[in-house]
Amino acid sequence: MAGILYLVGTPIGNLGDMSPRGLDTLREVDFIAAEDTRVTLKLLNRFEIKKPLICYFEHNRAEMGEKLLSRLMMGESCALVTDAGMPAISDPGEDIVRQCAIHGITVIAIPGPSACVTALAMSGLSTQRFCFEGFLSTNNKSRREHLEELRGEKRTMIFYEAPHKLMRTLSDFMDYFGDRDIALCREMTKLHEEVIRTTLSGAIEHFTATPPKGEFVLVIAGKSEEEPTQLTEEDALRIVEAYRAQGMSLKEACKKAAAETGYSKNELYSMAL
Repeated sequence: MAGILYLVGTPIGNLGDMSPRGLDTLREVDFIAAEDTRVTLKLLNRFEIKKPLICYFEHNRAEMGEKLLSRLMMGESCALVTDAGMPAISDPGEDIVRQCAIHGITVIAIPGPSACVTALAMSGLSTQRFCFEGFLSTNNKSRREHLEELRGEKRTMIFYEAPHKLMRTLSDFMDYFGDRDIALCREMTKLHEEVIRTTLSGAIEHFTATPPKGEFVLVIAGKSEEEPTQLTEEDALRIVEAYRAQGMSLKEACKKAAAETGYSKNELYSMAL
């Protein structure tokens, strides 16, 4: 008889958020598959739990996933955890859950904290409909395609971002979405938790003066019904030329016009050339 895979949510910062049911599960399973065993070991030590650990993460998921699946099929039970939050959400755990579904292995979720839902609840933006977009790719082509797909998205959008990449991401959002409302949720449930509710232009100004620290969840308003539809290329170029006539450089004019036209500054720059 096959074992059971338990998806155990873990705290996103404050260890006091670990659920009693989650702790019971960690104590009862045969072994634990962790994103980073060092991080999970701190959690286990805090609650005096001793269990065999294996490392299951992005760069070994193919090889280790087969071993994990084999152990489940042999009857062992496993708790899958990530460093913080719910496993399988923007996480390689989705692969092993899929394999369990294919092989008829029972999967049970032990709900716990989730950074994206926590940030959405605190954002002050619409929570009626939303989409989770995770991390933007660092590959320029994939990144542009992703943002282009979201240009007309009307639902509230949720992204994850690291502090050293934040300014580039905010600038890209400004180019593709215009100056929308945004909530920047930092270090949630931790000592220095902070939620900044502002606009994209306000966020860029703030973090230009104050270098960003900590991991961020970015919650951005979707496109409103009042926002104008995208202009033609000719109309967009006329706006660029109007700014050029005011003495702006081509780069500055394209950046300024991007928020008004629905085109990115790069698109306008290429068209102008």
